[in-house]
This record gives sequence, structure tokens and C-alpha cells, in this order.
Amino acid sequence: MRPEEIMKQIKEHEGLSRRDALKMMALSPVAASVLASSALPATAEASASDAVGKIVIVGGGSGALMVLARLRRALSKPDITIIAPNEKHVYQPGQIFVAAGEYEPEDIIFDNTGYIGEDVTWIKDEVATFDPDNNKVTTKKGTVVAYDYMVVATGVQYHYEQIEGLSAEMLGKNGIASVYQSDLAEGTAEGATITRDWFNALKEAAKTSKPRVICTQPSTPLKCGGAPQKILYLSDDFLKRDKLTADFTFATAGEKLFSLPEIEAAIQKVQKGYGNITNKFGHELIRIDAEKKIATFHHKYQVQGEFDKEYNEYEMIDKEEEVSMEYDFIHITPPTAAVDAVADSLLAWQKGTAKGWLEVDRETLQHRRYKNVFGIGDVCGIPVGKTGGSARHQGPIVVGNLIAVMEKKEPALKFDGYTVCPLKVSYGKIIMAEFNYDGLAPSFPLDPAEPRWVWWMFDLYMLQPMYRYLMLNGLM
Repeated sequence: MRPEEIMKQIKEHEGLSRRDALKMMALSPVAASVLASSALPATAEASASDAVGKIVIVGGGSGALMVLARLRRALSKPDITIIAPNEKHVYQPGQIFVAAGEYEPEDIIFDNTGYIGEDVTWIKDEVATFDPDNNKVTTKKGTVVAYDYMVVATGVQYHYEQIEGLSAEMLGKNGIASVYQSDLAEGTAEGATITRDWFNALKEAAKTSKPRVICTQPSTPLKCGGAPQKILYLSDDFLKRDKLTADFTFATAGEKLFSLPEIEAAIQKVQKGYGNITNKFGHELIRIDAEKKIATFHHKYQVQGEFDKEYNEYEMIDKEEEVSMEYDFIHITPPTAAVDAVADSLLAWQKGTAKGWLEVDRETLQHRRYKNVFGIGDVCGIPVGKTGGSARHQGPIVVGNLIAVMEKKEPALKFDGYTVCPLKVSYGKIIMAEFNYDGLAPSFPLDPAEPRWVWWMFDLYMLQPMYRYLMLNGLM
């Protein structure tokens, strides 16, 4: 679809002005820059700093590359080493679109090499241990790398093996799929194609029966917390487009569909429209029998006890049980954690709900104990969604505050907790949930709880080129 055709349809569908439509479209670098200037916080990169010091960036994902690009421009004499094994880059938000049949795998996998300049030392390895007391790291191949300043951007890892009876090798067999499965070090996203095959197999089964489908969500923090529900709604709508149906169950360890009440109410309305979705709250997948197609969940719940006259309320008693469900198809979202090198190091939170994740201040993104260390992206143990949108807003904060520390100043820039979850509630409709530490934070004057075609167009056609050519180059 040509840009002018998208522009026309956006205006007709949403009644927006040409200016707002252009800002949403953002298909060209110029239009994308307009969007960027409307949403990004101020940075400290107006002029190159003469501050010096050896900077090590650990990781090769979006957060790492955005920081790298900004630092190369922000320092007059940059001395940067990046430790990352991957020569390929996976546009992870696109995995859902591959699963849904809207993208091909080659649309989301591209070379990393173009983002790492010749003036940067690139160690194609992974960090095995961090030694922040001595300002050094050791890679898996045994290389010791010293630093003056460090940015940790190692992302997350998935633990399929924590579900008894399951391993990553089982995905794509016996009705099991997981769009999350990928090998970022190798630049592959097999979970996307496995889940696309799962969609098609589900459709074939629905032609002769009414399949039982389960979509799961664990209790751990997630990369894009809305992804389990995206698979739920898109696979349901995938059938409905051919007048087919199935019985869907959303089994989540959480107690609600979304943390924000406005978005929660909108999703409940979406589910009522489907009419074939059952929610199982407080259900965490702990075991799977792939041959018998039985999933077992640990179910936590409360029952009403005796009435307490002193407090004028009923006592609530905690209960738990194991619940087994039969299925024909199951989409599994695995437990997620920080990579072992971070979780097992002094850089991690040592206790509390964020234990194992990188211990950074939620606003400055500076490590709370090691002041020459900063974090960006999914590895950070802060109360915000793990999304590329968050990393995009964190980039200028990290760079500005890191340079301030290099210049012997106090970090002044503050991350407001911005994150975004484009909830795909059907083919052609997205709820664009943008929020921060304080609640909803929409970038445009539109009801953020309303499913919109314009956001589908924006996500499907526009974000990938913006990400690839602007975000990763630190231009927005």
C-alpha cells in the first residue's frame, strides 16, 4: 500500500487532521522525525562532550544499539566496546505478525553489522561474569574486559524447562507453540514460524471439530506482557474470518487481564464480542503431558471464611490446588528471567520482588550501588513493561545521565516509566495502551482504550522501518 493511500484511509477511518495523520504514518524519515520530536524527552546530546573514559556496552539488542548510536554522536572522542555475539538482529515485535501471517521471517531479521561502527570495538561473545567491584567483565571465551563505565543491556532469557515435561525442542509438536521462542545470538525467530503453522493447523482442525485451545501467561515479568493475549485474540479471529470457531481458555497466573482499569474494561468488552473465551485467573502452568495433551496448572485462590466482628469483614482464606485441563492446541508463554550472568552477580537486586534483575534507579537508570553502571531495556528491575517502546524512551536518559557522570556531575534526566503495549485484539484492530509510572500516557488525542484500525496500520506498516532505520540509529 502506497503512503498516500494509507494517509487517505487513516483520515477517513479516524477523522484526523492531515498533520496528525502524518505523525501517525511516519513512513519517511522526515515524518518519523516529526513523530519523534512529539514524544521523546529532552536529551543532553545537543553538543558533543569532551568527557573521556572506556565504555563497555553488554548486549546487542535494541537498547544496546540505541545507546551505542547516541554515545557515538554525543562524545567527541568515544572509546566504546560492545560485547554481543549476534551478527543478525531480530525485530522482536514483528514475531506476532509473522505468526499471524502478515509478515515473512525475512521481514524481521536483518544484519546487526550496519549499526556497529568501525570506531567501536566489537567482541563477538557473551559476558559470563560481572565483577563490578573491580570494573571488569569476563566473557564465555575467557576474555577479560575492563571498563570505566558500563551499560548493561542483556535482555531476558526464557525457561521452558521450568514447566515439567516441556522443553524448547517440543515446540511445534503435539499442538504446542510459543511465539517467544528465538535464538537472538543466532538471529533466528523460529517461534514465529512455529506459531504461524500452529494457526494453520488450528484452522484445519476447526473445519471438522471444535478444538480446545489454551493460551497461557506465567507469573514472571514478560517481554511485551500483552503478547499472550495477542495470540489469543488473533488466533480466534483467524478462525472467525472463515466462519470457524474453537473453545478458547486464557489461563493466566495474574488476577486480571490488564493492570490499568480503562484497558481492562476495554479488553473485557473485546472478549464478550468473541463469546468463546473463558478466563482462568490465578492459574500458572507447571506441567504438561504432550502425548496425552493435558496441561496442569497451580491454582491459587481465596475462599470466604468466618465473619470478623472487630473488622466488620469476612476473613479470606488462601487456597491452592492443581488443575488439569485437556487441550487440542496450546500456546505457551514461558517463565522469563534476567540472564544468569546478571542474576548471579552483585549487579542484581539481592532480594525483593525484583530479585535477580538489574538493580537500577527507576528514574535515572543508574545502578543504585555502582554509580558507573547503567541499565537499559528488559534486564532492568523496575516497575514497567519490558518493551522496545520503553527502551526507546530510556535511550536518551541513559546516555544523558552517563555523560553527566563522566563529566563529574549528578544525573539529572528522569525516565517516567513510559511503555507501550499495542494489543492486537483482532485482525485490523489494536488497543494502543501507552502508560507510565503514573497511569495512561497517550501520545495522541485519541481514547487509548478504543480498538482502532489506525493503530493496526501504524504497527504493521510503519513501526518496522522506523525501528530499523531510525530507532536503532538513535534518531528517535
